[in-house]
Amino acid sequence: MDRLRSQLAAVESLPNKLSGAWVFRGTRVPVAALFENLRDGATIDQFLEWFPGVARADVDAVLAYEVALLTTTDAA
Repeated sequence: MDRLRSQLAAVESLPNKLSGAWVFRGTRVPVAALFENLRDGATIDQFLEWFPGVARADVDAVLAYEVALLTTTDAA
């Protein structure tokens, strides 16, 4: 669980920033933009090129968190 909490440090949700949408910490880039771009066929490298304020480590953390959630949900 501590590992999951540390992965959450990559994102934030603030009421005054994009209406509280989850964004990569310190940016205005919604986390949803990552999943939308990946769904549409973009690579992680392309996403990082298009959104230079987002760190590779933060993308990796978000994806690892999602995998952990899916794995936990599947095991339940």
